Amino acid sequence: MLPDRERPATPGKFDDEHYPGYTMGRAADMLGTTQGFLRSLDEAGLITPQRSAGGHRRYSRHQLRLAARVRELVDQGTAVDAACRIVTLEDQLHEARLLNRSLQGEAES
Repeated sequence: MLPDRERPATPGKFDDEHYPGYTMGRAADMLGTTQGFLRSLDEAGLITPQRSAGGHRRYSRHQLRLAARVRELVDQGTAVDAACRIVTLEDQLHEARLLNRSLQGEAES
């Protein structure tokens, strides 16, 4: 077996932050919250988990990061709907900054 540093870098589905690799139960455990909390984020429109063939919700790492941020805000006293809006705006700002950096890099080339 090759040591990690000698293994070829082959990105797989678990390297993709948008791959829905976590069940609702596992996601809730990881976040230290309830499955009902995750359902409330789905109802609020913040995250829309993919569904397995059996209809079970599956979450990605990206969705779990958003949910963790909402939980942090809720724990500080922010209402769930307001926390979802804040996290949506933070995520949009992050994506806009990444796009801006990318475009600046292309303009400099």
